[in-house]
Amino acid sequence: MTPAMFTTRSLPPAEQFEAWRGWYASVFEMMTRQPTAEGFRGKAVTWILNGFGLSCVSTPPVSIVRSQTMIRRDPVDHWCVGLSKMSSSEIKISDGWSKVPAMVPYVYSLGEEASGERSLDRIQLYLARDSFQTIAPLLDAARGKAVDMPEGRLLADYLLLLERNIPDLPAEDGAKLALAIQAMLGACLAPSTDRMAEAGRQIDLTLMERVRQAVRKNLRSPSLGPDKLCREAATSRSQLYRLLEGEGGVAHYIRRRRLSESFTLLCDASNNLSIGKVAEMLCFADGSSFSLAFRREFGMSPSDLRAGAVGGSPPAPPLKNAVASGPHSFSECLRSF
Repeated sequence: MTPAMFTTRSLPPAEQFEAWRGWYASVFEMMTRQPTAEGFRGKAVTWILNGFGLSCVSTPPVSIVRSQTMIRRDPVDHWCVGLSKMSSSEIKISDGWSKVPAMVPYVYSLGEEASGERSLDRIQLYLARDSFQTIAPLLDAARGKAVDMPEGRLLADYLLLLERNIPDLPAEDGAKLALAIQAMLGACLAPSTDRMAEAGRQIDLTLMERVRQAVRKNLRSPSLGPDKLCREAATSRSQLYRLLEGEGGVAHYIRRRRLSESFTLLCDASNNLSIGKVAEMLCFADGSSFSLAFRREFGMSPSDLRAGAVGGSPPAPPLKNAVASGPHSFSECLRSF
């Protein structure tokens, strides 16, 4: 799929903020605290699917207002589940202000007045009311609130997982994803045995991504094992074993990830580390056990790979990013699903 993309980065600095404000004009009023002459490097990438849209936004600090005048003029009333990735956000729904920490989801509706202070990188999941009626009471009950509980952390990780994977989603799978998102939101906003069971596949995907990140972070740590993974991935030992059962178990999964990392290091012709040092860094008992495991995994020895990398051909150039086209404003994006 090709997203709707808008960026000010190619414009002269003095024109950047006005262009950004124009993109959002009929939905939000935008204000910035920094002088417009200093520029406003903003980028928004919005994936439009069946009944929902995922918008990934990066900007300097900005204030937003959605007034009654704007609601009457552009009456989209989608719910939004927002997540600030790096800094806190402030939102005002009706009469109350809430300060929401980074990596804590919050919910609001475009059908009511709202104000906010936002900055840096954020994810916004917009949900059309007609497409998410099954969980409408849960979303309405959560309006103006931070989802600051263990299930909220799970929801935050799920939004990050969506951000990473939605570019590769076939367009025809949009309807399936909408149902999956609905199940996950239901489980995280109002946990129950039935809702958790319905969202089981999405929860497993999110937990597995936590495990992957924890393993990636600790590949060079000799203490990497079930206990450390359970702590860092915030999961139980039984869940961890179940998640990695199809990978051959916890130890096998860690070993394969370490071998994969060693393959990357030895493919780098500029890397001067000895094969023995690579084995030591990645916590293999000795060079011979590392070489044996490497050959079993990749069908060649570490020395063969290094020799090929030093005398090999350069890698293929990366594919160029497609130039996006489509909606001419954020309002058009919201009306497209």
